[in-house]
Amino acid sequence: MDVLLTLMLSVVYRADTLLMESRQMIGLIAAFLAAVLAAQLGWHGTDRLIAWRQGSSED
Repeated sequence: MDVLLTLMLSVVYRADTLLMESRQMIGLIAAFLAAVLAAQLGWHGTDRLIAWRQGSSED
């Protein structure tokens, strides 16, 4: 019985450690994706703004 309890506790401890380590990587990946999406949106928004201003100056 003690062996089974020790095994279960070690599995829970390892899963908790793995989760804590993976949270940092998930955070870094999420931050990178947010930066890429913000850059893409900024680029697209700037293109639209330039096109809108050029279109209004041609009138």
